[in-house]
Amino acid sequence: MVSDLDKKIRAEVRRGRGAVTNSVGRFEPYERIEIDDGWHQDDPRAVRTQVAIENPRSVITRNTSPDIAFDRSINPYRGCEHGCIYCFARPTHAFLGYSAGLDFETRLIARPNAPKRLAQELSHPGYEVAPIAIGTNTDPYQPIEVRYRVMRGVLEVLSRFRHPVTIVTKGTLIERDIDLLGEMAQAGLVRVGITITTLDATMSRRMEPRVPSPKRQLQIIERLAAEGIPVRVMVAPVVPGLTDHELEAILSAAKGAGAMAASYILLRLPGEVAELFQDWLNEHVPDRAARVMGRMREMRRGEDYDAQFGERMVGQGEFATLLRHRFDIARRRLDLARELPELHRDLFAVPPKPGDQLSLF
Repeated sequence: MVSDLDKKIRAEVRRGRGAVTNSVGRFEPYERIEIDDGWHQDDPRAVRTQVAIENPRSVITRNTSPDIAFDRSINPYRGCEHGCIYCFARPTHAFLGYSAGLDFETRLIARPNAPKRLAQELSHPGYEVAPIAIGTNTDPYQPIEVRYRVMRGVLEVLSRFRHPVTIVTKGTLIERDIDLLGEMAQAGLVRVGITITTLDATMSRRMEPRVPSPKRQLQIIERLAAEGIPVRVMVAPVVPGLTDHELEAILSAAKGAGAMAASYILLRLPGEVAELFQDWLNEHVPDRAARVMGRMREMRRGEDYDAQFGERMVGQGEFATLLRHRFDIARRRLDLARELPELHRDLFAVPPKPGDQLSLF
C-alpha cells in the first residue's frame, strides 16, 4: 500500500506550486511514486510548466445545471498555472490522462484557434444569443496568456459581434484588455467578477501560489471600475476555520476599490480535490486541519463534499446559515448589489465578411 509520505513530492521540485502530491489520474491503470534508492541523480530544480496545443472543433460548452446562471461558456485553457489548491476544476484533468495534483498546474492545454472557431459558431444561422461565461472553470488570464493571447483573441471576436460576455478571473492580465472591455462596458456587453479568497498575503501565497497578491487584486477592481467596467467581488472559496473570518473585511475592501456587487461560494471538494486539499492542510496548517474538515463535513452532511444542486455552493446546516446571514448583513451595509446589471442581447450582429454585399440602408 502506498502511504501519503510516499506520494509527497519533494519541496524543491514543487516550489511555487499548490499541490503537494501528484497521484495519477483516476482513469490510469498504474500509479507512479517517487522512491529514493540512494542513486537519485535527477535535477532537483522546480518543475517547469509545459503547454500542449489543442484545436477543438467547437469552443462553446453548453450547461444545464439549475443552480448556475449561465447556459454556455468558453475555456481558452485547460489546467491552470495559478495552482489554487482548492480549485474544483482539478478533477477535469483526469480526462486528459493527467493528475489533478501537480499536473493540473504544470501540464496545460492552450487553444489558440478558439477565436476562429468562436467566430464560426456565432455566425451559424441558428445561433441564439445569451451571455457567454469565461473563467468559470480555469482562469482565462493565467500567466500563459501572455504568450498565447487566446483570451485576447476571444474578446476581439465577441467585441466585433457585439456579443455579451461575463468574465471571472484573479489575473492582472485583464488590465491589458481594458481597451476592449471599456468599449464593451459602454454598450452594456460585459461584466467582470474578481475572485478574492483572503486578504492575508502569506496565506494567499500558500493556497494560490501564482495568483496576484490580495492587494494587487484590489487594484484590479479599482482599475476596471475607473474605466466604467461593472465589477463584482466574489469571495471564493470561503474556507471554514481558515478564511471565513475575513468575509466582511474582503467585502469592505472590495467596495472601497469600486466593486458594485458581491457574492460568495463555500469551499467545494469534488473528486480528487478532497484528498489534495487535506494533504495541503496537513503540510501548511496542521493545527487547523481537523477543524477545517470538521466544519466542512458539518455543512456537507458528514461528507467531504455534497454535489446536490442548490446546496453545493453554500452548504447546509447551522454554520452555513450563519455564513449566509453574515454575508447578507455585510452586503446590505456596504450597499453592494446581489447582481450586476443585465447585459444587452439585442446588439448582436454577425459582421460582414470581406466581399459580402452590404445593405444600402
